[in-house]
Amino acid sequence: MAAACPSQPASRFVVVGGGIAGVTCAEQLATHFPSEEVLLVTASPVIKAVTNFKQVSKTLEEFDVEEQPSTILEKHFPNIKVLESGVKQLKTTEHCILTEDGNQYKYEKLCLCAGAKPKLISEGNPYVLGIRDTDSAQEFQKQLTKAKRITIVGNGGIALELVYEIEGCEVIWAIKDKAIGNAFFDAGAAEFLTSELTSKKSEAKITCKRTRYKIEESEKKASAIADADNLGSALGPDWHEGLNLKGTKEFSHKVHIETMCEVKNIYHQEEFKQLKKTSSPFPRDCQDKSTDKDMWPVYVELTNEKIYGCDFIVSATGVMPNVKPFLDGNNFMLGEDGGLKVDDHMRTSLPNIYAAGDICTASWQPSPVWQQMRLWTQARQMGNYAAKCMAADTLGDSIDMDFSFELFAHVTKFFNYKVVLLGKYNAQGLGLDYELMLRCTKGQEYVKVVMQNGRMMGAILIGETDLEETFENLILNQMNLSAYGEDLLDPNIDIEDYFD
Repeated sequence: MAAACPSQPASRFVVVGGGIAGVTCAEQLATHFPSEEVLLVTASPVIKAVTNFKQVSKTLEEFDVEEQPSTILEKHFPNIKVLESGVKQLKTTEHCILTEDGNQYKYEKLCLCAGAKPKLISEGNPYVLGIRDTDSAQEFQKQLTKAKRITIVGNGGIALELVYEIEGCEVIWAIKDKAIGNAFFDAGAAEFLTSELTSKKSEAKITCKRTRYKIEESEKKASAIADADNLGSALGPDWHEGLNLKGTKEFSHKVHIETMCEVKNIYHQEEFKQLKKTSSPFPRDCQDKSTDKDMWPVYVELTNEKIYGCDFIVSATGVMPNVKPFLDGNNFMLGEDGGLKVDDHMRTSLPNIYAAGDICTASWQPSPVWQQMRLWTQARQMGNYAAKCMAADTLGDSIDMDFSFELFAHVTKFFNYKVVLLGKYNAQGLGLDYELMLRCTKGQEYVKVVMQNGRMMGAILIGETDLEETFENLILNQMNLSAYGEDLLDPNIDIEDYFD
């Protein structure tokens, strides 16, 4: 039985999680209350900081994510105290958290920003690697230098980036959908990008924008992060920059995509031999070989009955909210995706406890053109807004919903193309009552807008289209565009002139 919480004074604000949501929340609270100590509890010796922040338009933002030692945060904000330890238990009735190092801390208001953890297709298998934080990305790079072939399972952002960045190694890419990247774009955009997998990648390497803060060996030993549950916070938006993702062979891309399938079984080499199974060769190397003559350390059997051998498997099948340490003895309401349900003030179902970032599930009535996605931009926005709500509740002030939740807006890079996603870019939740307008120039740009009742509801922009601000305004003001018809996407008409 854990000891009762100490009787020392409670910290007014405690934030759990050293990722973008937690750090942004702590910074904002420290700014609002310069004379109050803000306690930031994190399992990792490094924190994630937003750098080079740029507001591209009303709702679109770009920034880099940098790993920094927590001392830098404490230096910038003298009233933030960083405590390096995981949370073992949350005692909501006593307003107290119990940390892995055996200490207990009382709080008046608590914000949970513990992120998410990867869904591994096979737990504890030495040949299955999940990529979530910097340590696992470095381990992946190390394994890749010895690899001739790997299998990537999953269809999210990390899988998309990996498949494009890897060179000198055959890649079997298994996805459960009909087309690549379906969380981000439709089959047309997928087709536009897939052609890039067969072309040679440009040599230009961008300088790594995030420094990897090296932890001294002595610190590593002293640190409590060896526990597998104490994951480092998620990778940054350009996490693969600065990693040399090269296998053993001398070629650029060699990717084979298996669609509409999942992993059925994973066999180690000995087990594979005993079961007398046969595996397929890499499809482009067929030349009438019906079986693969090489022996591989591990074999993947897919639900479409195909079996491929490889050196290791990357599990990139998404994440699940990291709620486990906080549930014991507490009656939190959870969303369908397992996240802590939060209202329009980022409050959970339990008093004085807020949540932000990947750990939470937005449970308010959203704007018709916004949806939650577990992305960097939303982690920053939620952490920022949660702190403002905590401040308002503390001071008895009222607060309006943050403007960033008016319109879903995300800018990223896939296959070296700029990708902008706005509103209901995949017609999410619009049923069948919508129409699409499309403009595509192979190798250059892909523009798709989603229209409903003459109004623009969403858009996908791939390439340097310069349309994001105009389309953002058209979605936000819900102007009836029926009169413009297909002129909206006519490349010979400067659409910005219409709507100045």
